[in-house]
Amino acid sequence: MRIGEIAALVGVTTRAIRHYHHVGLLPEPERRANGYRAYTVRDAVLLARVRRLTELGLSLDEVRDVLADDAGRELADVLDELDADLARQEAEIHERRRRLAVLLAAPPGEAEPVSPALAALFARAPETGSATARKDREHLELLDAAGGGEALYSLLGPLTEDPGVLALYERLDELHGAPADDPRIPALARDLVAAVPDEVFAAIPADGGTVAPGFKEALLAEYEPAQAEVVRRVMEAFMERGRG
Repeated sequence: MRIGEIAALVGVTTRAIRHYHHVGLLPEPERRANGYRAYTVRDAVLLARVRRLTELGLSLDEVRDVLADDAGRELADVLDELDADLARQEAEIHERRRRLAVLLAAPPGEAEPVSPALAALFARAPETGSATARKDREHLELLDAAGGGEALYSLLGPLTEDPGVLALYERLDELHGAPADDPRIPALARDLVAAVPDEVFAAIPADGGTVAPGFKEALLAEYEPAQAEVVRRVMEAFMERGRG
């Protein structure tokens, strides 16, 4: 058989066959006197195996391992790895579709690209015009994007519905424009720390988790001086209480 004939028989392109020759996956047959390659039935059988294995998702290197002689890997081992990889991809697709379903189910204009758990937390929070409450919401979105917050969301749920917590945000808003030595700072920092349940502190790593260099400084820079001092004290108290 000539290359076009074996290609038609097996259902691959002549370009693919030439590539398999080039990478050493398919031995190149002897050429006839007229210069054309002469393929045998054995070549067609081998080419058919290559096609079936690549259609399963094996790479050409994996196909070469399977088709090798004594030094080759067992097909079952390669297929087990492929199946595990496909299972991981399937789980990832399922999770992405679950998140997409939450966004699609949200009323027009209210869909947010966050995890379903964080979306549920946001849904429990009352509407507020507090600027510092909005900042905390943005910080949760950042934590969510980093994949490190879902364990906390159920614990934070009761806080979002507590009127006393909203009052604390309003007190923090009132520090807008105040200096870093404002006398209201110590009491507000203590009240904010006291409002956080012990369960939340237990969920915070003693070292605060992995934090990008410069993150704390960038976070504090988002606040006015007095507000930043409150937040700094709260963060330090969180770390100290988490180590306790």
